[in-house]
Amino acid sequence: MIRILAIVGSPRIGGNTEILASEALKAAAEDGVETMMIRLAEREVKPCDACLSCRSSRECRIRDDFQEIFDRMIEADGIILATPVYFGSATPQIMALLNRAGYLSMARGRVFENKVGEVIVVARRAGQNFTLAQLLFFLLHQGMIIPGSTYWTIAFGREKGDVLKDLEGVNTVRNMAKRMVWLIKRIKGLE
Repeated sequence: MIRILAIVGSPRIGGNTEILASEALKAAAEDGVETMMIRLAEREVKPCDACLSCRSSRECRIRDDFQEIFDRMIEADGIILATPVYFGSATPQIMALLNRAGYLSMARGRVFENKVGEVIVVARRAGQNFTLAQLLFFLLHQGMIIPGSTYWTIAFGREKGDVLKDLEGVNTVRNMAKRMVWLIKRIKGLE
């Protein structure tokens, strides 16, 4: 079974970022893939304090919801990182997760390497390209494989639900999810 996990870094439950991530997961599920969404708004993930104890213990010493999310990331064949743009960059919630996940992944021998990863960004008006690059840099640093789409996986919206009016953005994200499934199947030798 192929598993795709979407991690929504928005502090707002049910907002545009979650709506767009749901569209991606629906598209993946159409191809028989098991999907799961984690909303960081419902979890506590404290920021990394760079203690580097994970290098020797291979565990993060901070006790919160991070470990459960990290375990789900390891189990997944594909990971979608979704964030709104906050002051020109990704939210503190998703960056706290990625900073800790990156350190722990390296301590454990690059656990995300060769997984398929993608990014979804929702912007009101600007900051989307930097935010897209910010999250893509994490995927690239971890040795993940990025399938691409028909355009950048960005959509625009301000009020809840506005993102659905950006038909090009919605279709780009749905196509991205289909490309993820296609690539994972080939990597796993299922097609």
